Amino acid sequence: MGKTIVDISPSLDGYVAGEGVGVDAPFGTAGQRLTAWSMEDPDDVDKAAARVMFENTGAFVIGRTLFDVGIGLWGEDGTWGMPVYVVTGRPGPDLVKGPTRFSFVTGVEAALRQAKETAAGRDVVIAGGASVVQQALAGGWVDELRLHVVPELVGGGTRLFEGVDPASLVQVSAAACRHAVHVTYRVEGRG
Repeated sequence: MGKTIVDISPSLDGYVAGEGVGVDAPFGTAGQRLTAWSMEDPDDVDKAAARVMFENTGAFVIGRTLFDVGIGLWGEDGTWGMPVYVVTGRPGPDLVKGPTRFSFVTGVEAALRQAKETAAGRDVVIAGGASVVQQALAGGWVDELRLHVVPELVGGGTRLFEGVDPASLVQVSAAACRHAVHVTYRVEGRG
């Protein structure tokens, strides 16, 4: 049975985007600093962390804002290479870009349910944004958190764990390099 895994890059002070997020600035004032570990001269530790995101994954879940600001960055193949369920209040027809099919679904629970069906026993990865992660944690639907903590202090914007309920986590793995600390936690219980 596949797991539901959050895989996301927060800053050291807990932000997954700076202020002023938009099409021209997908990460707002944080710029590309939050994802530089996977794109700018990644070392072997970074490459392994990026590879793990796709290894046993059968589908992704993302928020509408991430879709809207990122679609211009993803190219003709859609980057993901598999089904992506976009949580939105504005459902519409599927969008196909190469091997990537974007399906627009109302509600995190419905998106996760459809992603699990599609994944057929493989993992479902929640790749952001913060609101989708927060709702999935609140619903008790997250099995693991894979955080790629970047050595940046963003100072403002969208916090990853804003308003989440207490939870017990167990560290599964950790690897450090100059671009990020890649750490995985298993969610043991809430409250």
